[in-house]
Amino acid sequence: MDLKSLTYFVVGASFVLYIGIAFWSRARSTGDFYIAGKGVSPVANGMATAADWMSAASFISMAGLIAFLGYDGSVYLMGWTGGYVLLALFLAPYLRKFGKFTVPEFIGERYYSKTARIVAVICLIFVSFTYVAGQMRGVGIVFSRFLEVQVAVGLLIGMGVVFIYAVLGGMKGITYTQVAQYCVLIFAYTVPAVFIALQITGNPIPQIAFGADITGTDTGLLQKLDDIVTSLGFTQFTSGNKSQIDVFCITMALMVGTAGLPHVIVRFFTVPKVRDARRSAGYALLFIAILYTTAPAVGAMARLNLLNTVQPGAVGETDGNLQYAQRPEWMRTWEKTGLVAFDDKNGDGRIQYYNDANPQFAAQAAQYGWQGNELSVDRDIMVLANPEIAALPNWVIALVAAGGIAAALSTAAGLLLVISAAISHDIVKGVFVPDISEKRELLAGRIAAAAAILVAGYLGFDPPGWVAQVVAFAFGLAAASLFPAIMLGIFVKRANKQGAIAGMITGLLFTYGYIEFFKGLFLKWLGAPWGENIAANWLLGISPEGIGVIGMLLNFVVALTVSYLTSPPPERIQHLVEEIRVPRAS
Repeated sequence: MDLKSLTYFVVGASFVLYIGIAFWSRARSTGDFYIAGKGVSPVANGMATAADWMSAASFISMAGLIAFLGYDGSVYLMGWTGGYVLLALFLAPYLRKFGKFTVPEFIGERYYSKTARIVAVICLIFVSFTYVAGQMRGVGIVFSRFLEVQVAVGLLIGMGVVFIYAVLGGMKGITYTQVAQYCVLIFAYTVPAVFIALQITGNPIPQIAFGADITGTDTGLLQKLDDIVTSLGFTQFTSGNKSQIDVFCITMALMVGTAGLPHVIVRFFTVPKVRDARRSAGYALLFIAILYTTAPAVGAMARLNLLNTVQPGAVGETDGNLQYAQRPEWMRTWEKTGLVAFDDKNGDGRIQYYNDANPQFAAQAAQYGWQGNELSVDRDIMVLANPEIAALPNWVIALVAAGGIAAALSTAAGLLLVISAAISHDIVKGVFVPDISEKRELLAGRIAAAAAILVAGYLGFDPPGWVAQVVAFAFGLAAASLFPAIMLGIFVKRANKQGAIAGMITGLLFTYGYIEFFKGLFLKWLGAPWGENIAANWLLGISPEGIGVIGMLLNFVVALTVSYLTSPPPERIQHLVEEIRVPRAS
């Protein structure tokens, strides 16, 4: 069976599985639709949480980031895993004990204010739609390459599948679908990593191969990679360029953003007991660690294979570069997607791939007759293209396609559901029609989910950036808006509605404004007013990916200041805070 047919079969079989699970576990009540009836076991919830959170950014983009950024890419590993410690210790058990359906509902009741609930919904929608934009880009990348269809057609297929199991199944259907999606994505990620690790180092365990010698040599994988990238003018793979303050801020923003993401938090409302919420976080961290400890090796091996393909000889030799006419089949197929491109600047028919932004190496390259870098490779393709570059069997390549789609759709479904719940439960029922029947509320939730899917699909047609970058912005927005309100709501009795509302608005506006100014995230048509040297204008040297930390601090300061300058919360609210924190047995 050829690759295209095999990919259609594997991806199609996974879609049938997801839709079958959705029909089996379809929601019959609002409790099923919003929180799966609070009947999910900690192990299943941990697996579903891992799939919900390990999005296209984790599966598709993170190893690509590591491949091109090297050491600097470690901030994503540290930030995205460290957040689960915060979740397990400070949020999950308390929110589960509170026992509501959504994050805005918790904020609305804790701060005794419909206005606070509406502001929380606005923050949630900003975060979720920013995040889902990255997922839909991932869906488009996978479909455009492996199913050989237009990105628009691929997005419509993906939207259709999500529509069926999100709208029909609600949280109950999504939960058990995500268990299946976790199995698919983790198998799809680790199998090619094992094959390639064995190919390069002779060791089948990627985590060990990462520090092992290349087969038949005394040279380590990382040393070899350092030698090649520096010979082409790139920064050493094992050293970083980012300032310490930016590394700290990005890591912290990703950690705190993880603890503030609404589609992750809501997963801890689905377990039967308070104790199960903490156990779910532990299981989720274990399941996530399997992929996250593999990612550095995948990124390093992908970069090495790419460089060995386009630069097989010594740098500077006339015949050292790959002839474009003799490029491998994987490069030809990815060129059709526009994610790999070649521009023969000196007309010699060979691919010169190097860092022409490095002035010292650019001068040296000019002596070879090179007139600029001629190959552009989208970093989001590295995991997907890696099995093809390594000439692995077609079934492995098809499996990776199914895994990439599973990762993107699992998170997209979770995000779309929290948007749906925010509109139907927090806005329709919580504000405008408080006496709405359960049947009508369930219908409103399904209509809201369908509308959210259409918006998400539109964002996939014109994504605002590469996957992990867009997702990092979402984490920063969550860190700056929702996280402080939740933390203060649990641990500070004096925090009141005026402080929470002022803090959320301040954190959201500052963080979004900073990202928009430097990245033009959604308002790209306004043009870029910041010029060439963007980093020179960053506040304190902090990139837009890390600015959520400053937004978070502003949120805390404003919320606490306003709270202490205004009247304290009612006594019943202060008792509620104590009840949330103190175990029932005491």
